[in-house]
Amino acid sequence: MPTYVYEILDKQGQSTGKTFEWVQAMKDAAFKKHPETKEPCRRAIVTPNIAGKWSDVKGKASLSNKNLERMGFTKYERKGKGYMERVAGSQGPKSISADD
Repeated sequence: MPTYVYEILDKQGQSTGKTFEWVQAMKDAAFKKHPETKEPCRRAIVTPNIAGKWSDVKGKASLSNKNLERMGFTKYERKGKGYMERVAGSQGPKSISADD
């Protein structure tokens, strides 16, 4: 089900700048009042967040340690000042230290 953004309205029907999100089925009618506070509201028109091929959601998954290792990459993460440890892959040293 999609998450809809609603904006709270003042007594003249103008936006107050306050918003809330609500998960509801596409077939459900849009709220005219906030379901909890009963303030007047309307559904806002916003850019949809779709997890496509080049979206942030997809990008994070493709850069996961498991996926990087599967593709043959080695990844190091900083574990302390001047110290990094291998978290993905099998090539290269297990750790890198500025003291070495």
